[in-house]
Amino acid sequence: MYNVSSYKAKNEQEILDFIKEYPFVQITGVNEKGKPVATQIPVIVEKRNDDLYIVGHMMKETDHCKAFQENPNVLSVFTGPNGYVSASWCVSPNKGSTWNYMSVHAEGKVSFFEGEKLVSLMKTFTLLHENGNENSPTIYDNLSDSYTNKWMPYITGFEIKVDCLDTVFKLSQSLDEQSYLNVIAELEKRGGRDSFLAMEMQKRVSELFSE
Repeated sequence: MYNVSSYKAKNEQEILDFIKEYPFVQITGVNEKGKPVATQIPVIVEKRNDDLYIVGHMMKETDHCKAFQENPNVLSVFTGPNGYVSASWCVSPNKGSTWNYMSVHAEGKVSFFEGEKLVSLMKTFTLLHENGNENSPTIYDNLSDSYTNKWMPYITGFEIKVDCLDTVFKLSQSLDEQSYLNVIAELEKRGGRDSFLAMEMQKRVSELFSE
């Protein structure tokens, strides 16, 4: 991980808010023979007392599921807005251009579960992503028994107890105020994903340039 102190998140709540906003996580690991594997999965993040857990489900009999069962040590990467930042936008452009991005890395051990615990997870997961709409035909409780009986045996629930959490929120913190504001303006002009990056930078203006 790019380890620069000025690019670290300031508090735990900021990190929790980020990973809940960007729950489509990339989970990587290696099997017992050292072969790397990876998958991208939507997850739920839970705080249990002082511990943080990443919870979700995945297909059985995949290379990554088998590898995680052989070697439970995994790295989960949450990725947020990112985009190119041209040095030409800075007051003194005699420097290299760069890429701004936001990322949280969570290390831990994965364990698996099925049965009623998996059913409970799917109920929570589907209701959450249907915005609490209990009348939605696609929440778990409204699916037919024939459907759930057919497909549930193909998936397994998992949870990762997070042992180490680290961040890179690289958002041009090293720039002077005018250059920083120029970058925001240019990103907003480009729109799309760059506008989300601009929004994140805008949140930090008063903190970075309070004097």
